[in-house]
Amino acid sequence: MSLVTKRTPQFPGSIYIQPSQSETSKPPLAKLFNGESDEDDDEMIMRALEIRRNVTVEIFKEAMRKGKFGITYSNNLVSRLPDFIDYVMIEAASMKQLPEFSHSTFNTRAKAVIHDSNVVPLIRWLKHNSLSYPRIGKLICMSMGNLETIRGLVEWLKTIHVRGEFLGFVIMKAGGDILERSIEELDDIVRYLENNGVRRDWMGNVMSRCPQLLSYSIEEVKTRVGFYLDMGMNEKDFGTMVFDYPKALGYFTLEEMNEKVSYLKEFGLNNEDVGRLLAFKPQLMGCSIEERWKPFVKYLYYLGVCREGMRRMLIIKPMVFCVDLEKTIVPKDIGIRDDAIGNMLVKFPPLLTYSLYKKIRPVVIFLMTKAGVSRKDIAKVIALGPELLGCSIVHKLEVNVKYFLSLGIPLQILGEMIADFPMLLRYNIDVLRPKYRYLRRTMVRPLKDLIEFPSYSLDDRIIPRHKALVENRVNFKLRYMLAISDEEFARRVEAAVERRSRFESGLMSSTLSDSQTTNDSLENRTLVDFCGREVAFSECQTSENQVSSKNEDALSFSSE
Repeated sequence: MSLVTKRTPQFPGSIYIQPSQSETSKPPLAKLFNGESDEDDDEMIMRALEIRRNVTVEIFKEAMRKGKFGITYSNNLVSRLPDFIDYVMIEAASMKQLPEFSHSTFNTRAKAVIHDSNVVPLIRWLKHNSLSYPRIGKLICMSMGNLETIRGLVEWLKTIHVRGEFLGFVIMKAGGDILERSIEELDDIVRYLENNGVRRDWMGNVMSRCPQLLSYSIEEVKTRVGFYLDMGMNEKDFGTMVFDYPKALGYFTLEEMNEKVSYLKEFGLNNEDVGRLLAFKPQLMGCSIEERWKPFVKYLYYLGVCREGMRRMLIIKPMVFCVDLEKTIVPKDIGIRDDAIGNMLVKFPPLLTYSLYKKIRPVVIFLMTKAGVSRKDIAKVIALGPELLGCSIVHKLEVNVKYFLSLGIPLQILGEMIADFPMLLRYNIDVLRPKYRYLRRTMVRPLKDLIEFPSYSLDDRIIPRHKALVENRVNFKLRYMLAISDEEFARRVEAAVERRSRFESGLMSSTLSDSQTTNDSLENRTLVDFCGREVAFSECQTSENQVSSKNEDALSFSSE
């Protein structure tokens, strides 16, 4: 032990290196005061700063341990606070000029800075409000030592219903100057949005999903709100739009918003149409023109969809313009021709949003195996009724198939019926059942007429028109009875009654003429018979006279 060199005593933050056994312990002070500058000076200064920073870190960890924080949590948090550690170190060094701290050590001054900043209680409070240590570290570094602004801003965010898990996210995403803004400015923004349809209890959800709104001035917010209100939106539509997709208001630049609105107008939509479209599906503002819309429009042109068809798709299902083209489902593997796919998409745009393996193929397999649709007719069924792909197999298709089979329809015949009229499987059974009873029991119609029958109202159209036919003693096929307007139906009934009247009057006149002819023939026959009998009688009478005269002559001759 006597051979070991005694370690030179050093205070915390010393810039001198411990000498080896061959070196003396005297520091090279001449180099510091003689004005000589070399690389060793810079290295010595950086080493001194690093030593002071490490000393400050240990002091901060000690304060954290006194605040009942664990060692692991303290180490993780301190690793996220490099800027605040430097702030404490600088403030502790500057306190040397104060009279009360002129003779105190660096450790004492650093402890005083940490205690006066109330950073440990603030960390405890932020952790209690569900903020993770990475976000707590970022917030403390953003505050630049003004920690009370964090507490005031968090308390204000809680008043607009921002939940604890989003408090740190909102502050960090709102920008670095959010801590420098006054509460009055933030209240003006919230109040203006509330006056234009955004409800107070929605405000927390809106700010959590688009914190950038808090970074704008009140003039900027008014400009963005006016952008949508000028397209004909009312306060209710604007409020629901902001609630559904807050980024449509605060995330994109005004230039991007104007470009997207101009592109939507190229489909033949006016300013009010675009306003209604964005109120219904504000997610369109989040789609890129170059990366999403233009490739999708080219794809539709390739399928033969014209601009009017695209306009219809945009109005009926705007979400199809937000789908990823690479994942777009093209149902070619079930035999549908390329020229028919475009018509299917125009007729039923939600088809593009369905999964091929989870939605389309299960319905096709059900139609072929359970509903009797043949393989050669499946493409026809899907092309004529693509809406079937959107129906639930368990709650809709299977229920309807079981009902039609319970009526005695063979499976093969049912498949042929579906091929001719695919919408048969989309009808509501509770509405269809009384119509079927009326069809079979009252109207006495064949079962196959059920294909044309169910799409019309029983009480408003079927029963009144059937009674009109019965009262006028006429009969129509179902397509002539139901598929026309009330005026056309009245004209057809009147025409049928008139035809029947003419027919009946013509038949009566022919019957009368036939009976008159029969009477005349009978009279003539009687007259002829009567005349014949008279002639015969006269001839007989003449012959008798002649005979009697001859007898009289004979008698007279004999007497002579």
